[in-house]
Amino acid sequence: MSARLGTGGRLIDRAAGVEFTFNGKRMRGCRGDTLASALLANGQTLVGRSFKYHRPRGIMASGPEEPNALVGLGEGARFEPNQRVTTTELFDGLTSTSQNHWPSLEFDIGAVNDKLYRFLPAGFYYKTFIHPRPAWKHLFEPIIRRSAGLGKAPTEPDADRYEYTYGHCDVLIAGGGIAGLQAALVAGASGLRVLVLEQTPHWGGRAPVDGDVIDGKSADDWVKSALQALDGMKNVTLRARTMVSGVYDHGYVLAEERIADHTPGDGRPRKRLWRIRAGRIVSATGALERPLSFAGNDIPGVMLASAMRDYVVNFAVSPGDRTVVVTNNDDAYRTAIALKEAGLVVAAVIDARAQVTGELPERVRAMGIRVETGRGVVKVKGKKFVTGVAIGLVTGEGAALEEIACDAVAMSGGWSPVVHLWSHCGGKLDWDRKAAMFRPDRNRPPLTLDGTAMVYPAGAANGALAAADALSDAAEAAGAALAALGREAPSVAAAQADSVAEGDLLPVWIMPEGAGPALKSKMWLDWQNDVKVSDVQLAAREGYVSVEHTKRYTTLGMATDQGKLSNINGLAVLSGALGADIPAVGTTTFRPPYTPVTIGALAGEARGDIFQPLRRTPMHDWHLSQGAYMEPVGLWQRPYCYPRAGETHEQAVNREVTNTRERLGILDASTLGKILVKGPDAGKFLDMLYTNVMSSLPIGKCRYGLMCNEQGFLSDDGVVVRLTEDSWLCHTTSGGADRIHGWMEDWLQCEWWDWQVYTANLTEQYAQVAVVGPNARKLLEKMGGMDVSKEAIPFMTFAEGTLGGFPVRVHRISFSGELSYEIAVPASHGAAFWELCHRLGADLGAMPYGTEGLHVLRAEKGFIMIGDETDGTVIPQDLNLDWAVSKKKEDFLGKRGQQRSFLASNDRWKLVGFEALDGSVIPDGAYVTAPGSNEYGFRNAQGRITSTYYSPTLKRGIAMGLLKNGPARMGEVVEFTSASGGAGVSAKVVSPVFYDPEGEKQNV
Repeated sequence: MSARLGTGGRLIDRAAGVEFTFNGKRMRGCRGDTLASALLANGQTLVGRSFKYHRPRGIMASGPEEPNALVGLGEGARFEPNQRVTTTELFDGLTSTSQNHWPSLEFDIGAVNDKLYRFLPAGFYYKTFIHPRPAWKHLFEPIIRRSAGLGKAPTEPDADRYEYTYGHCDVLIAGGGIAGLQAALVAGASGLRVLVLEQTPHWGGRAPVDGDVIDGKSADDWVKSALQALDGMKNVTLRARTMVSGVYDHGYVLAEERIADHTPGDGRPRKRLWRIRAGRIVSATGALERPLSFAGNDIPGVMLASAMRDYVVNFAVSPGDRTVVVTNNDDAYRTAIALKEAGLVVAAVIDARAQVTGELPERVRAMGIRVETGRGVVKVKGKKFVTGVAIGLVTGEGAALEEIACDAVAMSGGWSPVVHLWSHCGGKLDWDRKAAMFRPDRNRPPLTLDGTAMVYPAGAANGALAAADALSDAAEAAGAALAALGREAPSVAAAQADSVAEGDLLPVWIMPEGAGPALKSKMWLDWQNDVKVSDVQLAAREGYVSVEHTKRYTTLGMATDQGKLSNINGLAVLSGALGADIPAVGTTTFRPPYTPVTIGALAGEARGDIFQPLRRTPMHDWHLSQGAYMEPVGLWQRPYCYPRAGETHEQAVNREVTNTRERLGILDASTLGKILVKGPDAGKFLDMLYTNVMSSLPIGKCRYGLMCNEQGFLSDDGVVVRLTEDSWLCHTTSGGADRIHGWMEDWLQCEWWDWQVYTANLTEQYAQVAVVGPNARKLLEKMGGMDVSKEAIPFMTFAEGTLGGFPVRVHRISFSGELSYEIAVPASHGAAFWELCHRLGADLGAMPYGTEGLHVLRAEKGFIMIGDETDGTVIPQDLNLDWAVSKKKEDFLGKRGQQRSFLASNDRWKLVGFEALDGSVIPDGAYVTAPGSNEYGFRNAQGRITSTYYSPTLKRGIAMGLLKNGPARMGEVVEFTSASGGAGVSAKVVSPVFYDPEGEKQNV
């Protein structure tokens, strides 16, 4: 059984004991342990159950590739499921629980599925649950939902906090092994900004474990000297416990830093998400050892040879007392040597190759360890733990020639470079037949905009597995990255490692090669999802010739390890079943993140009250000082009204509307979206975005415009201003600024990427004040500084100048129907300009008005509001805005959608006004009903209210709404049924323009 060795352990502090629990059992480890090494040190080899068959599962790996050993960590508000024990640092008081079993880990009722494996092959659910169809909802789906998933979701809010930060560097190096450190030494000597990220707490990667000698020093000593040199470079930043999760376009990188995972509750953020812009990226992410496919390769005690070596050397943990090593390459012999030097018994090394004469095998033989060549494991004996192996000819059909007693099996099927970061942005791979691995094809790299490579693979990540090769390859990769940045590589010699001659690998995808169905049905490819060799071969027989289809049909590589161990073996088995070459079958797509990223880290501080940050205008404090009642508008806080002592909100709104119509109202309009669109193709771009023509708008003038989505439905509206020959300023709704800016960028980056157009969201850069009412011009003239007469600034034009000493852009636009100026000032001047307006306007009747007054004013004029008159099913023509839809333009977004028969029909609901016969306010959302009912039994509807208010100007209720054939029904009396089921209301159909239909007020 597994146990702690009496000596050794380069990463642990034996003097610092750490207590933890597993399934309620108290255990003890050492500081520096991972949870995996601590469990093994306590003899706990059974750690979980597989997903489908609930087979016993043990620890297989020592890093993020671990497919089996997932546990629930913590309790209460700090509980988190599906955490790998191999990457979890041990800390005092850690609590962990195994998953996917009932009632206990040792006795799991779900294990009955293993007895029924013949009836549960790949894709069985597609065939089983399709008939009878009525059974899906009431029988199959409830069972599947209860069975799906791993672990239990937390029930309490996360007690930890998270943060994010931004990083900028010229060269980002992902990986802190010897290749990453060598690349950092070269890049750092150039003087450029270098950021080195390593996912583990330790530097050096596998080299210290494998006993490499570099520049005459042990790998440990060389790593320490390299770190000391890098620490002395002010332009180099080193970050351990930081995993590069994904590489995206234009050198954008996400990385997750674990800050207090191993010190919970100490007040520090648990994790930090790095958002990095890098000039070039060196991927020194190493390689992962592949398992071998033989019957029983999932029994607890079967482990990757490199992982077993890690536990022995790093943590002084013996995975077993008596081990059999099975391999097809020389590297596994290092494990046999490490075990023997630790005083453990190596029963035999089983090598699939016919002849083995390399330096490492000879050293193993010299240590008295038995080496069997041309042999393979036919079957592993045992159920919850290994009791022995049956061996036979690797080319045979599965006949056992001998049984060897053991309690651990170390397997090695070769190595696969970690090409994920290379592939995230489209880097292509090349199949190396000799090494049986996919490695980056440097002739087809992920590219920058200038056509040069963005990512440079280095060391084992580039297929250079030997230490000597990895160091020289890393230096070359760093030099190439520097050259791409226009910097000559400094004369830093690559470190020299002692080389060890290794024999060629023999690709072995099924062991033994001629195994029959009984053995193949116990050869595991994906340990978590219970995908076997027989499942992949079945998929091939059933016509799934694409690796992507096979992946989904069998769930191969869809577990939490995302195929890190299973993909290449599964691909090779599929290619063999199809009789095709491995490169012809291809690989599945590598997508970020490389390993799971905590949702809390992605959210950062965005939780609770600050899930989305509240935005406040520069005048916010003034509004609060005047007793404003605030309401959320998008993410903004805006004044709804300014109630005075003893006033209801309704009375305050009526007062504000009346004062604006009769004297002078002042509105904080800073929240309106302001997006600058600039460039040689800006006019063409806006013509595609808006339904009307914007490219012909003269400089200095304004034009109201509508935006539709591709389906033709109205999305946003606002005034567009032509600033210069190649610059336009697009105003959007308050809640639409970010959405519309994203919409613009989506089209520019994905569809019209070659158009010379640049956008910038300036919403928060400017404060905007609407000065409205008969006395509006008088106030601006009182401020002085520029001519604001009707002749100088006609309606729908703008002018730039100075008012009251403030730099301003004055727009003659109106959302109220009154004489109105909207004045934009730099945000830093917003509060001061606002206060000046009120101070100088006091004797003119100046009074602030809020969003509800704004809505009443616009409704009296029949102006639409996005989100009130629109709901995602409304087109401009429904709102009588045909005049704003160009009939001359060849195309615009939504044009073809609006030509569809059901949108072009004359039989649509269209905008009209409604006046209740008794002068009351029609309930919001009320429907116009007609005799009869529809196919669902509801009364037929002919229209509905979209906006309804009491008009203090007209002294009665007014409403706008959509009515079937509305414009043709003027004067008709219709009956409204309240959405809440209250008494109905009779109303006359009228024009939606209730006030100043000729527009005389706004044009004075």
